[in-house]
Amino acid sequence: MKRYVYINDNESSHELYCDNRISNRKYTVLNFLPKNLWEQFSRFMNQYFLLIACLQLWSLITPVNPASTWGPLIFIFAVSASKEAWDDYNRYLSDKKANEKLVWVVRQGIRKHIQAQDIHVGNIVWLRENDEVPCDLVLIGTSDPQGLCYVETAALDGETDLKTRVIPSACMGIDFELLHKIKGVIECPNPDKDITRFDANLRLFPPFIDNDVCPLTIKNTILQSCYLRNTEWACGVAVYTGNETKLGMSRGIPEPKLTAMDAMIDKLTGAIFVFQIVVVMVLGIAGNVWKDTEARKQWYVQYPIEGPWYELLVIPLRFELLCSIMIPISIKVSLDLVKSLYAKFIDWDAEMIDYETGIPSHATNTAISEDLGQVEYIMTDKTGTLTENRMIFRRCCISGVFYGNESGDALKAILHIYFAEAHKFWKEKCFTILSNTKLLNAVAGSSPDVVQFLTVMAICNTVVPIKSKTGAISYKAQSQDEDALVNAAAQLHMVYANKNANILEIRFNGSVIKFEVLEILEFTSDRKRMSVVVKDCQNGKIVLLSKGADEAILPYAYVGQQTRTFIEAVEQYAQLGLRTLCLACRELREDEYQEWSLLFKEASSTLVDREWRIAEVCQRLEHDFEVLGVTAIEDRLQDGVPETIETLRKAGINFWMLTGDKQNTAIQIALSCNFISPEPKGQLLLIDGKTEDEVCRSLERVLLTMRITSSEPKDVAFVVDGWALEIALKHYRKAFTELAILSRTAICCRVTPSQKAQLVELLKSCDYRTLAIGDGGNDVRMIQQADIGVGISGREGLQAARAADYSIGKFRFLKRLILVHGRYSYNRTAFLSQYSFYKSLVICFIQIFFSFISGVSGTSLFNSVSLMAYNVFYTSVPVLVSVLDKDLSEGTVMQHPQILFYCQAGRLLNPSTFAGWFGRSLFHAIVVFVITIHAYAYEKSEMEELSMVALSGCIWLQAFVVALETNSFTILQHLAIWGNLVAFYVINWIFSAIPASGMYTIMFRLCRQPSYWITMSLIVAAGMGPVLALKYFRYTYRPRKINTLQQAERMGGPILTLGNIEPHPRPMEKEVVSPLQISQPKNRNPVYEPLLSDSPNSSRRSLGSGTPFDFFQSQSRLSSSYSRNCKDN
Repeated sequence: MKRYVYINDNESSHELYCDNRISNRKYTVLNFLPKNLWEQFSRFMNQYFLLIACLQLWSLITPVNPASTWGPLIFIFAVSASKEAWDDYNRYLSDKKANEKLVWVVRQGIRKHIQAQDIHVGNIVWLRENDEVPCDLVLIGTSDPQGLCYVETAALDGETDLKTRVIPSACMGIDFELLHKIKGVIECPNPDKDITRFDANLRLFPPFIDNDVCPLTIKNTILQSCYLRNTEWACGVAVYTGNETKLGMSRGIPEPKLTAMDAMIDKLTGAIFVFQIVVVMVLGIAGNVWKDTEARKQWYVQYPIEGPWYELLVIPLRFELLCSIMIPISIKVSLDLVKSLYAKFIDWDAEMIDYETGIPSHATNTAISEDLGQVEYIMTDKTGTLTENRMIFRRCCISGVFYGNESGDALKAILHIYFAEAHKFWKEKCFTILSNTKLLNAVAGSSPDVVQFLTVMAICNTVVPIKSKTGAISYKAQSQDEDALVNAAAQLHMVYANKNANILEIRFNGSVIKFEVLEILEFTSDRKRMSVVVKDCQNGKIVLLSKGADEAILPYAYVGQQTRTFIEAVEQYAQLGLRTLCLACRELREDEYQEWSLLFKEASSTLVDREWRIAEVCQRLEHDFEVLGVTAIEDRLQDGVPETIETLRKAGINFWMLTGDKQNTAIQIALSCNFISPEPKGQLLLIDGKTEDEVCRSLERVLLTMRITSSEPKDVAFVVDGWALEIALKHYRKAFTELAILSRTAICCRVTPSQKAQLVELLKSCDYRTLAIGDGGNDVRMIQQADIGVGISGREGLQAARAADYSIGKFRFLKRLILVHGRYSYNRTAFLSQYSFYKSLVICFIQIFFSFISGVSGTSLFNSVSLMAYNVFYTSVPVLVSVLDKDLSEGTVMQHPQILFYCQAGRLLNPSTFAGWFGRSLFHAIVVFVITIHAYAYEKSEMEELSMVALSGCIWLQAFVVALETNSFTILQHLAIWGNLVAFYVINWIFSAIPASGMYTIMFRLCRQPSYWITMSLIVAAGMGPVLALKYFRYTYRPRKINTLQQAERMGGPILTLGNIEPHPRPMEKEVVSPLQISQPKNRNPVYEPLLSDSPNSSRRSLGSGTPFDFFQSQSRLSSSYSRNCKDN
């Protein structure tokens, strides 16, 4: 579908396209209540509680006042709805501010001041310097004679460098006074969210131009929310408005991610629900049987001889209502609240602020913090993530001559000058001087090969030179590589001095050289090169200048040129970890260029498959190169990267590097940052090939080697390039999946953004928890695909950071994010979720036990007010402060990362631990019920007194349970635990003073009785005694490794040894596996088994190398039947 935008036509497009009103609101005043309720009741748990609340309205079956369920239900829905309303109101205010902003628009040939929301498609919008762009515009004029303007796109893609935009060639030379009268039509595609692409055509009507088609690209547009900078004015035609702009189309709420802990809680909730149904059925049948046998014999029970048809359902439904509190109604609100606090802890962490840039860490997704503590695989980009993305030109090879190899770098930075600008901020600028006399002599002697090489370095780019008032030249580059090459050429006296329209001015050794740019063949990830066609203004020669990856340049050299030296240079520089680019040129005949230019113009004007058509046309020109040389650029590692990777490896986390760089460069970076180990400790296995057979044989060889070395203490990694990876994922996916699981480390080179996402999806399909980290727009798909996405706010902008769940300033902060915040969040959430079930089960079991002495009738022991207060207040406040609990100090956690295994293995929340809490709730319910009944039942007191004694026993027990499970006490935690206990009595004294409360004088009478306090003491002693004894036994005789660390912390001494624990042996199945015929496993056995458990069943799937604890032993990594339960894709 196409859109036709008629320029300066105020009528034709008003009815066809929307105005510029922005609306990001989710609700309106009229639909808020029904829409919000529909969303909340779309969740199964909320539907369940609504059903229970509705059943309680039936007076015949409800054992308690309906308020006991309706009150908490309405409160929870009100909290969620209020949060949604507040968020939506803030969105409304933001929209209102943007919609009412005043802008200049041409109406009927006159410039008028109107609100931004009144802009229509086809209007000409005028912008002044520092104005925000109100909608997507096609530029038609600027204050710059060359038709240039500069925009800041930080709000769009996060990149802080100014971008250059240019008016279409058809608009060049149109007088300023005529711009408001311009007429024409823009043919463009329907709105989309691709901010990197705009394939359109422009036709201006006479008298401006005679209907000639002018192709438009993204460089002819300025998009909504950008800012006009360093340009006095600019004007453009509105093509997309309102929510149809590219930014508006990009907005949206990402799909929520389900954490491993949430999935486990859902499973446990399902199990409790099944248990509840069984209990209800058993008690319902028992109740009906007792009613028909025993109840009718009692004189005080009057049942009709014949009841209604639904009589058999009454008692089961009563028990269903009575047991409905088994599933805690407040668990979701409690978890959402504490998870929001976890996210705030990350935002507030002063130790995760990058003080170099002032960028703090930020949690965009507040719901998955506990997943950070369960990460098993980290997929990382290289450039800008592990490295600084600060490119420095180091060495080069020109026509087979190496410069800067042994006597030093080709350029050497020796002077750093710090200066202040406007007394606001400091910048560091690095000036370089030449240290390689060989290259200096070649430049001074104007060696033709060197001059040609430097010319390509200087002008084969999209850099714009900016001259300051003092005459100093700076460069605006969209690529760090281009910036490094242009600055290096300038230091070698080939200075890119000026750009006037299509004329480039170069200064070299005192002379001025001018080139006319005829065409620019922009870089694409498929072609892996960029080229410019220029015309030498002195001799009229037309030359194609190209630069790109070695595989995109060297194979296209002219027949007969020796490229062996250049291949050796590329390999040599890659071995040093340097980024390489090959430079080449080709002289074109006039007729050849003219013929090609027509094809290029035709391809540039098409609206369908324009990128593919342009690439095909470029291929017709980019061949028979004369290769000039190779450049080598250094991209240094960030501070702390090797230490971070080493620490996280000890925590059992596996690393994969996914990069677009060439193989040797990636390997050298991997070696320098402890990503892989050098020989003999480490071993690299290569998967390569261009055909299916070659990749098959290579994959088979690597798999056999992996199986053989799996029992050896050797760090084995595999390396694969993008071509072989494509074949492996398409034809040998099962075999590659096995290889992925066998190897703890992988280096994937020359991979595309889509391949990065495929690899993340592959590991997720094997039920691994994955974390992807990157810094650029090419990492966004990988980040969004992973269970956890982390973006680095780097020099490539904020695209990755904005798409991610978490953003950090440097890679080294990943260690603290996982080990501290991830681990604490997991521990706290595990306790909170299980405690929520525990407190609900205790009160429910007491109700069930009471039914056995109340004729199995479904009568409630507790009144409605007590039940409501118990769920909402008495037991919720103490546990919420568990967000402050720390089982170990941050320093200990960072020093001993191996303890992350407990979180990765799900040791704190699983069916076994939940069974422990379930058993504890059953035991405590028995203790409370038995002691209470013997002390106060059998005509010794009223039922209300019995109820209050049982409730008091529950509150006392749970206070001690929370205290026992708390590892680090603060004043706030003491206030919450013991203050809540005091508040329980204060609240009940108040209710006891109200005659209509149904609890009149009860608490006063109980508190005056010594037997009440003796009962509470007995309940606490009987309930907590066995728990304390069991905890003491396990702490003393079967301590976990965390217990040992806790004891060392309390004693203030070092940990000398924690003893050995022998791993449980695993049978190694010796079966013959035919090449690449890999069967999917039935059982889920661990690849590694760190010995963390208190039970013989616990295991883990991976283990880091070298640990300071001798109890972290690893066993054989794999059996031939590989050990993961992978899903067959």
